[in-house]
Amino acid sequence: MNTMATSGLYELPDTAPLKSHVADQIRNAILAGTFKPGDRLNETHIASQFKVSRIPVREALQQLQAQGLVMNYPRRGMFVITLDEEDVQRINSLRILLEAEAIKLCRANLTATQERRLTAILEEMEAAKLNSYFDASLLDLKFHRCIWACCGNPYLEKNLDSLLTVLFAHQALAYTASHADALWPLDHHRPLLEVIRGTSSVSPETAMVNHLRIRYTNPERFSSLALSPALPSA
Repeated sequence: MNTMATSGLYELPDTAPLKSHVADQIRNAILAGTFKPGDRLNETHIASQFKVSRIPVREALQQLQAQGLVMNYPRRGMFVITLDEEDVQRINSLRILLEAEAIKLCRANLTATQERRLTAILEEMEAAKLNSYFDASLLDLKFHRCIWACCGNPYLEKNLDSLLTVLFAHQALAYTASHADALWPLDHHRPLLEVIRGTSSVSPETAMVNHLRIRYTNPERFSSLALSPALPSA
């Protein structure tokens, strides 16, 4: 017989690791707006709500940090991710340069297996009809992570993952909070794959700028590309 730890709206079945259930409940509360961007996630308070010890709460928050939904500020604690518009554009400007490099390396090192993997994720995105912005953002991130993994430089891959996991999570929360009618765009990744395959005349930098312009205005604003009268061509 399964037992439940119950407190208010929170019910934690004991049929799976406790930290996973706590993480799911906190994630759902963040996506529902119960915990808002910038809110501090107090371990003791959450443990009291769920009637568990602080250990699974701490582990759950670390799991959510890895997903980009939570940020850890030294000596302050864990907070729901929040970025202002300038933060987003500064990250995007760095993203253009780093991910363009990853695309170049992926193109140079691409194997048949890697191409099939990228194609499969691309087709999954193009066919997807997801109601959750967070789930859509994870699928989007899955494609980009596959590019980074193919670049052959683990340091570049690690830095891109650290930088962009937070950005994807922030954007998913922004979409959720605004109740945007439009679905999270997933059908604009084929041009990136064409650049990787070498079947496009567009440069990786231009491809990345065009890719980001689907969602952002002037994503190259804080990069050196903004100093040029025109974006670099292939």
